[in-house]
Amino acid sequence: MPSEELVRGVLYLSLTIVGVPGNASVILAFLLLLYQENRLLPADAIVLHLACVNLLVVVVRCLLETLASFSLANIFGDLGCKSVIFVYRTSRSLSIWITFLLSAYQCLSITPPGSHWASVRTLFARYLGFVFLFLWVLNTCMSSAAILFSFGTKNESSPIIHGINVQFCYVNFPSKLSKEANGIAQVVRDVVPMALMTLASLILLVFLYKHSHQVKGLRSSSGGGGGAEQRAAKVVVALVSLYVVLYGVDNGLWVYTLTVSKTMPSSLISDLRIFFSSLYAALSPVVIIASNRKVNGRLKCIVQKKPAHEKDTSLTNM
Repeated sequence: MPSEELVRGVLYLSLTIVGVPGNASVILAFLLLLYQENRLLPADAIVLHLACVNLLVVVVRCLLETLASFSLANIFGDLGCKSVIFVYRTSRSLSIWITFLLSAYQCLSITPPGSHWASVRTLFARYLGFVFLFLWVLNTCMSSAAILFSFGTKNESSPIIHGINVQFCYVNFPSKLSKEANGIAQVVRDVVPMALMTLASLILLVFLYKHSHQVKGLRSSSGGGGGAEQRAAKVVVALVSLYVVLYGVDNGLWVYTLTVSKTMPSSLISDLRIFFSSLYAALSPVVIIASNRKVNGRLKCIVQKKPAHEKDTSLTNM
């Protein structure tokens, strides 16, 4: 096995090892919460949706790239490439937009009752399902170019002039204009939620900073329960910061891909892009598990009940 494929396989394997159990644990914790309480708060529903699309990113891209890099499976034919690239682009962009939804809702949640923004928050929560549906339809339509222009085998008789090398697959646009238009659309699709979520997080931090001294005495007298706003803010800011860094690198590499003079850049650029964008999908559940008390508490309950169950079973068999 060439050293380049070995390094690629190890990197994607590390993302798979972290991302699949992490996102699956978050999903399991919220499903358990839904079973126990028969409902999810809007913020919990958003985090659950984020974990689902992040799991999709890791499984469809990192796991399959790992199998292909180690020559364990050959799924990157024409149909496989179309499916993988389409699902990956859709779930990747959904991950970005749902992170923005989380920051926007958290920003709305600190508004005082009776205000105009409190009414917006109520409407937001009421129609959250329609918001999810709209984002799915929007991002699915914007990823349709992958179905039309991606394929798994390089045809030597038909050279790739306006293409992108994605290691196991190729994306060949019919013209330079279509390639640039698709590239600009993807950058705008990423930059818009990034700017909005950054703004929402800044508003959140400013609000909490101004009110921290006013509620300090109340929080200390309530035995620690009053720090919910600060804990939620830390989660959102951590996720947004992670997004801005990793997807900033991803989009920078994408802009480079669109502007290089070569006909088709090396697959190394695409590998780096996929790695950095998938890194967010793999690390975000770690942030959620470490900082979300609902997820943390239910995972601890599952871990603690398992040894007790095993102990009871062993006593029964004696």
